[in-house]
Amino acid sequence: MEFERARRIAGQWRQVDATGSTNADLVAAAGADPELPHLTVLLTRDQRAGRGRRDRVWQAPAGSSLAVSVLVRVPDVPPAARGWIPLAAGAAMATAVRAQLPGHDTGLKWPNDVLVDGRKICGILAEGTAGLETVVIGSGINTAMSPGDLPVPTATSFAALGATCDEDALIATYLTELDRLLASLREGREAVRDAVTALCLTLGREVTVSLPDGSALRGAATDIDLDGRLVVAGTAVSAGDVVHVR
Repeated sequence: MEFERARRIAGQWRQVDATGSTNADLVAAAGADPELPHLTVLLTRDQRAGRGRRDRVWQAPAGSSLAVSVLVRVPDVPPAARGWIPLAAGAAMATAVRAQLPGHDTGLKWPNDVLVDGRKICGILAEGTAGLETVVIGSGINTAMSPGDLPVPTATSFAALGATCDEDALIATYLTELDRLLASLREGREAVRDAVTALCLTLGREVTVSLPDGSALRGAATDIDLDGRLVVAGTAVSAGDVVHVR
């Protein structure tokens, strides 16, 4: 059976040959069925209308990547701590990718892009649903994408790195680590902050942050505060596109 390990961890498993957006489909499913269990998974190898942050379109040739969305129930996570959910997802995926790519520098670009050797292998988008205590977290992982199919020079894939992705192990590790980090949020933000900080490649770097109002902030990224905000040149940033200055 495909994804045998991951299926055992998921609250419910849904896999389709192709779809427009796994996130859109799972958000709709959550609205239609409020009883969908925690860690319900929707996965495809052919996502045709994926979306990133700021509604950017995300596309990949069929079979070259995994699109996986996970529904999480967080009724016991205090509202003040829920901003950490997307960062926790990034840390969980970075841990899963790192386990398969020993010898490579794997970590996070704040808030939750997964980088390998400085190039993006996975993007993550978390979206709320009609139920305030339910979040859908979507990830696009470049698995078998050839170097010629990479969308930008700053992207990479398992195949481009000369590796074969064990997709079952990747998703199983991701789900396990995501569930663990979300459980820790019930007790406080410190453990998740520590996990994200340990994996964050942005800290200690000179960065430029393009802010939602069109302005830009440049300086050293020195910390992630208890609200999950990136501290750059003494200013805490809650949203923005980060570029690591080389």
